[in-house]
Parts: sequence; structure tokens; C-alpha cells
Amino acid sequence: QVQFEESGGGAVQPGGSLRLSCAVSEVHLSYKDIGWYRQAPGKEREWVAAITSLGTTLHASSVKGRFTISKDNAKSTVYLQMNDLKVEDTAVYYCNIWGNGDRRSQGTQVTVSS
Repeated sequence: QVQFEESGGGAVQPGGSLRLSCAVSEVHLSYKDIGWYRQAPGKEREWVAAITSLGTTLHASSVKGRFTISKDNAKSTVYLQMNDLKVEDTAVYYCNIWGNGDRRSQGTQVTVSS
């Protein structure tokens, strides 16, 4: 069964940056499309970005131009570079197979506040 372990979250001020990592095990990234999702208290789960097995990237309109998804197949890790963070980006961020937004891992908390 595919497993995910996220890291890199933290507390930053608006305009700040963070780089999240998602370590993926039990599957090779060249065979799976991986997505980043987020969920804030009281809000619906939101898809943030995805990267296909071939490396094609997609980003939600709410983060396009600010967030960038990438991966390192050799390290079996997917990254989410987040720049120009806004208060509304505050959420728990987690990864899963793209198309499956269920949260199966602990996730990593991102808090943006002044």
C-alpha cells in the first residue's frame, strides 16, 4: 500500500515561503500521479497541485504563480515550493495519489499570519 509522509510546514508571515516535502513509499513515482491537497478548519478539502508520472505539472488557480510542484524520482519525494504565502493558505497540507483527495497521512501544518 502506498504511504506518504509530509514535512516542511511551519509558521510564516504573509509574503513568506516554505518548501513542503512528501516522501512516497511502496510505489515508484514514475508510475503514479501525485497530488498535494490542503484542508483548513471549517473548509472543504482543496486540491492544490499535481504532478504526473511523466512530470507534467498542474496547479489550482488559487495558487498558480505562487506555488510550484516538483519531484525527485530517485528520492521518491514530491515537493511543493510555496512563495508569497497568504493568510488564506493556512491549512494542513497532505499528499495522495492524484484524484484521491482522502487524507491518509498526518500532513504538515502551514500557518500564515502576521
